[in-house]
Amino acid sequence: MFTPSGPRVSILMYHQVGVFAPMREHRANYCDHRRFGAQMDLLARLGYRVLGLDDALAGLRGERPLPARALVLTFDDAYDNFAEYAWPVLERHGFPATVYAISGWLGRRAEWFAKDPGRPIPTLMSAGRLRELHAAGITIGSHSVDHLKLGTLDPEAQRRQLVDSRAALEDVLGAPVRHLCYPFGSFDRTTVHLAGEAGYRSATTCLRGAAGPDDHPLVLPRKAISFGDDRLGYWWKLAVKHAPKPELVEWRRRLAGATASG
Repeated sequence: MFTPSGPRVSILMYHQVGVFAPMREHRANYCDHRRFGAQMDLLARLGYRVLGLDDALAGLRGERPLPARALVLTFDDAYDNFAEYAWPVLERHGFPATVYAISGWLGRRAEWFAKDPGRPIPTLMSAGRLRELHAAGITIGSHSVDHLKLGTLDPEAQRRQLVDSRAALEDVLGAPVRHLCYPFGSFDRTTVHLAGEAGYRSATTCLRGAAGPDDHPLVLPRKAISFGDDRLGYWWKLAVKHAPKPELVEWRRRLAGATASG
């Protein structure tokens, strides 16, 4: 069995932050803004070191010391409510974060929500808003062109989603885009290979666990933060819930010893 060694980093996965009605479904896609503020306060009080993704990767590669209680904050899809509710809290604490944007959907409504009748459809950040956040220190990563399940696509379609998204976001920002997040957590060995060819330095997944030095940089695990996570549940995910799910264990076994391209 693959056993990760060395220091670990908890990479937290958020989606929307804002004001939401009580819900039973899709809870991992929402975080109440008051609860988010309390979570960030808890990180500060407990001495967690919130790192930018580049710094965390450097630590995992052994290029610099990785602090105890290291974690990374990531936000999928680049919802407009991030700028309204999450960014002011992060700015107050001086916490870095990574936002993954869907290059073909900037400024549009997240229409994939429509498959669930009655579910509110949020808007996604515009190109101008992404530039503002990037200028303020937020890392912008790619979440593909069209928010498709990459692992279900043929290799050429996957390549277009990865290469075109990176190029479009770099045009928007006027800066390199080095980080990727697989939409819906869908990927396969081909996706990982193509992500390396496309020049991405990291890719995050929906595989659950803490990231360690032995993880492939293009198959990084995360911990999803859910609508129902109170302070105790949040702390539990940070401090205790490091054990990998079986799917992550299998990916670690299959990719042991592999290195990312580029």
